[in-house]
Amino acid sequence: MPIVNSREMFKKAYEGGYAVGAFNVNNMEIIQGITEAAKEENAPLILQVSAGARKYAKHVYLMKLIEAAEADTGLPIVVHLDHGADFDICKSCIDGGFTSVMIDGSHFPFEENMELTRKVVEYAHKYNVTVEGELGRLAGVEDEVKVSHEDSSYTDPAQVQEFVQNTGVDSLAIAIGTSHGAFKFKGEPKLRFDILEEVGKRLPGFPIVLHGASSVIPSYVEMINQYGGSMPGAQGVPEDMLRKAASMAVCKINIDSDLRLAFTGEVRRHFVEHPDHFDPRQYLTDARNGVREMVRHKIVDVLGCNGKA
Repeated sequence: MPIVNSREMFKKAYEGGYAVGAFNVNNMEIIQGITEAAKEENAPLILQVSAGARKYAKHVYLMKLIEAAEADTGLPIVVHLDHGADFDICKSCIDGGFTSVMIDGSHFPFEENMELTRKVVEYAHKYNVTVEGELGRLAGVEDEVKVSHEDSSYTDPAQVQEFVQNTGVDSLAIAIGTSHGAFKFKGEPKLRFDILEEVGKRLPGFPIVLHGASSVIPSYVEMINQYGGSMPGAQGVPEDMLRKAASMAVCKINIDSDLRLAFTGEVRRHFVEHPDHFDPRQYLTDARNGVREMVRHKIVDVLGCNGKA
């Protein structure tokens, strides 16, 4: 199956009451771990690339790795740009074979955000590439995206219809209380499902996206702490909240921090248990297996997209 855009994938997810996982990729082992899990569970898949990942691994290497994963698994895979900062970055990714891009104009005033998003949509749709926009600002840190809690803001449901109609965007990331990174909450985690419900009413059938939705799985935090790390107070989004969001209008849930925790936790464990090892294939095999098992858990127990490919 060729690499696809997100249009049909989101339509099926909305109608089926599940979400598709959008997993950030940086290297071969992460891509293999994610796609092996998706293959085992026959799940649709979004592999997304940040500006930091493109800088680290280079666009051409990531595209060739994703093309190899598609050939190996036969799964429907969307190649998505995460947090495109401007038109030029989005254009470069579209021209370079991505099938979906996000333009993040959330830090601009509403009218400027619409103007920028519409410009990207007009270019992308000429090449059958889908576009994700964003309204509202998530707190936290992810690569170049850094927003303080003071500067974050919930999505205003009263703006969503005008934004979607005037931009032609294919999906919309909203802010309901998630945040980027492993340290998401001070106190009890809470998501604004009232906002999500109102957005769903105003945009019936339209796919909504959740960023900053890693759960910071306690077992991986404990593993990192056990094997020499220090992550006191790390707290993510409870998985029952993500399951609820996936049963509503949310069709895409972004996961990055949990991948990093699983990968790094397994590498730390490997070197403590095997201090004499120096072959990268040994510890990277453990890291890849950790990513695979974490992604399988997300697909089956959180997203509900197993068997939906």
